Amino acid sequence: MEQIDPPSSVEAAISDTTVNEYERQPVPSKSHKGAGKFWGMYAGEHAAGTEFMIGPLFLLNGVTLQNVFIGLLLGNLLAVLSWRYLCAPIATSARMTLYFQLEKIAGGGLVKGYNFANGVLFCFLAGAMITVSATAVGIPFNMEMPTIEAVYPNSFLFVVIVLAVGALIAVVATLGYESVAKFANVASPWMVLVFVACGLVAFKELDVSNWSELNALWDGSIAFAQEGKSESAMGFWSVVFFSWLCNAAMHVGMADLSVFRFARKSSYGWATSAGMYVGHYVAWIAAAFMLAAQIKIAQDVNPVPGPMADRVVGLAGIVCVVIAGWTTANPTIYRAGLAFQAMLPSVSRRVATLAAGCLATVAGVFPAFAWKLLGFVGLYGMILAPIGAIIFFNWHFRSNGDASELESREFKGSFNFAVFFAWLLPVGVSLYFIQVKGVSPWFLTIPCWLVCGFLYLLFSLKSEQA
Repeated sequence: MEQIDPPSSVEAAISDTTVNEYERQPVPSKSHKGAGKFWGMYAGEHAAGTEFMIGPLFLLNGVTLQNVFIGLLLGNLLAVLSWRYLCAPIATSARMTLYFQLEKIAGGGLVKGYNFANGVLFCFLAGAMITVSATAVGIPFNMEMPTIEAVYPNSFLFVVIVLAVGALIAVVATLGYESVAKFANVASPWMVLVFVACGLVAFKELDVSNWSELNALWDGSIAFAQEGKSESAMGFWSVVFFSWLCNAAMHVGMADLSVFRFARKSSYGWATSAGMYVGHYVAWIAAAFMLAAQIKIAQDVNPVPGPMADRVVGLAGIVCVVIAGWTTANPTIYRAGLAFQAMLPSVSRRVATLAAGCLATVAGVFPAFAWKLLGFVGLYGMILAPIGAIIFFNWHFRSNGDASELESREFKGSFNFAVFFAWLLPVGVSLYFIQVKGVSPWFLTIPCWLVCGFLYLLFSLKSEQA
C-alpha cells in the first residue's frame, strides 16, 4: 500500500516552498479565497480559445439557429447547477484535490493510472488552445494557416510559434493557482468585450433586419459549408447535452474539486455562470456569426480563429485570440500538473506542471486536436466523468458527508477493484455504442456516471461482506 503522510509531515515535505498548493492535505482556512477569484477565473477560462472553435463547429455541423439559442440556454444552466450542487459542496467540505481524495477511496496504484490518463487528456485540450493562440500570433509573420482538414503541422514557422506560445503558457502555469487566477481576472473583462464586439461586427456584416432573414442566411451558410447538403448532425437535445457535458470532467467528474477546495463557500459555485453564459453562450454564438459573415463575404468555410477574428475587428481580435487560448490552456495545464504530481508525490508541483506544459505544447503542434474539438471533449468527458460518481457516491453514501469519516474509511490496499470494475464496465459499454452504433458520447455520459456510482456501492458492499 502507498502510505499517505499525515498533514504535519506533508507540510514539511512539500518541495515547492514558495507557493503551497496543498496537493496532499486539506486546504487550511488561512488559504481560502473570496468569490472574486472564481468569477474572474471562470469567465476567463470559458470566454476563451475553445469558444472560437466550438461556435463555428455548430454551423459546420448543420445546427439550426433556434437550436443554438435555446439549446445552449438550457444546457449551460444544467452545467452551472452541476458545479454548484454536485461539485462545490464536496470541495468546500473535504478541501482536497480530486486526486488525493480518490487515492483514499481507490488506492494509490489505481489512482496513478487515472491521474496519468486525466493529465494526458488535459494536456491534449490545452494543446488545442495553444494551437488557437498560435493562429493569431502567426498573422504578423504571414504564417500559412492549417486548414480544418489538417492533422499535421503544415509549416516550420507554425511549429516554432506553437513552441514559443506553449513555453510561455507553461511557465505561467507553474506559478500556481494564485497566478492563474490573477491572469484570468486581468484578461477576462477585456476579452469579454472583444468577444461581444466580434459578434456585433459580424452580425452587422450579415446585414439582416429580422429573425427570418437571419435564419435564412444561417441556413444558407450551412448549405454553402456542406456543398448544398444542409444536413444537421446535431439536434436540439444534442446541443443541450453537449453544452451541459462538454465540461463533464470538471463538474460531475469532480476535477474542479481541485479549484473549489480554495473557496470559502460552496455558493461560489455560481461563479461558473460567468463562464457558461458569457463564454459558452455569448462567445459561442458570436464566433458562429463570425464564420457566417466570413462565408458570406469571403466564401471561406475554414474556421481558423486568428484570421477569422482579424478580419472582423483587426488587431484587437488577434490579441483576443492569443489571450483566449492562454486563459484556457493556463488552468488546464495547472490541473494536469496536479494530476501528474499526484502520481509522483516526491516531484514538486512546479516540475510536474512544467512537464504537463511540455506535453501540451507538443500536442499543440498537431492542429487536429483543435479542429475535432466537439468529438474530443465529448469523449473526454464520457471517459473521465464517471470517476466523479465514485467521489460523489462515496461522499454521500459511505462517508456521510464527513471528511473525518472519509479518512477513517480509507482503502487499505493499493488497487481497489470495486472502483476499477465500476468504472470499466459502463465506460466499456459506452465505447461500444459510440464506435459501433454511432451514438454521440455526450448522450452516454450521465447514464455512465449513474451506473458507475451504483456499481461502486454494490461492489464495495460485496467486497466488505466477503
